[in-house]
Amino acid sequence: MPSIRALQLITDGELALTEREAPPPPAAGEVQLRIRCVGLNHIDVWGLRGMAFAKRLYPLSVGAEASGEVIAVGEGVTNVVPGDRVVPFSALTCGTCKACLRGRDNLCENVAGVRGFHVNGFAQDITNHPARLVVKIPDGVSMEDASCVAVAYSTVEHMLFDNAQLEPGETVLVHAGGSGIGTIAIKIAKSIGCTVITTAGSDEKCARTQSELGADHAINYRTDRFESRVRRLTGKKGVDVVFEHVGADTWQGSLLSMKRGGRLVTCGATSGPSATINLMQLFQQQYRIVGSFGSPLSALARALDRIASGVRPVIDTVYGLEDFRAGVGRLEHRDVFGKILVRL
Repeated sequence: MPSIRALQLITDGELALTEREAPPPPAAGEVQLRIRCVGLNHIDVWGLRGMAFAKRLYPLSVGAEASGEVIAVGEGVTNVVPGDRVVPFSALTCGTCKACLRGRDNLCENVAGVRGFHVNGFAQDITNHPARLVVKIPDGVSMEDASCVAVAYSTVEHMLFDNAQLEPGETVLVHAGGSGIGTIAIKIAKSIGCTVITTAGSDEKCARTQSELGADHAINYRTDRFESRVRRLTGKKGVDVVFEHVGADTWQGSLLSMKRGGRLVTCGATSGPSATINLMQLFQQQYRIVGSFGSPLSALARALDRIASGVRPVIDTVYGLEDFRAGVGRLEHRDVFGKILVRL
């Protein structure tokens, strides 16, 4: 049997480039993909630390976000043909529950796991995947840019528009503006005419968010109280939307940065999962706080269209497959500006 390369967790924290048996031909309803590029995210950091929140079997191929080419299709597949470039949706949703039928796939009641986290992921040369869970890549969108879509770009698309309902002309506070999703959020918000205030952990990153991404104001959260600066910048009114994914370290300041009736949308807690909230502040200020996890499949298509229109993700570094661990290490230390990719 032919073999393929796969980057696998042998056990929690132990990562190795291995050779494994190539997958069989795609079954009915499946496509076989040649993976070209994998995007790295904090979900990869959690996975390496063993934070899968569910049982999983080792060895486990990593990688939750990718782009690739269809090389074969199984019986009954009509939405793609061999040669199509696609982005696979990493959550193995059922497609039949009420949430899936309503287009809210990220609330699937029978999800079988997330690839690269609970079940074998995309950091391997060839893999099979359900055909209904792939989205075609538009002409003019590179494989590298497309590999940022399934987790990062679509998450931002879902947060800003499905959940926060961001509108042109509003003011938005984007935390960790140098991160993968932070850079995307700034670029999207600016593309629709919003005023963007962002935070970052160094003066260098602050300067880059303004010069390279177009942020209107940047605050070094290590040397300044961002909530005080936000109040001054907005004439004490606060922002319309807070794009939150840092967690405990920024939670209270985020609430103080919001205007009356403001919206906070959160998808992460990299600095810690526990925070308190003043309930009187919540109802008196009429805040709307929304949790956001992943994205529906429809957000992938919208994200790809937005990239095709010119709102491209920011790529920090592209590694080879053998250097995956180095990329994850940089994510752990927040030593990034944009997305880190792995090319197969």
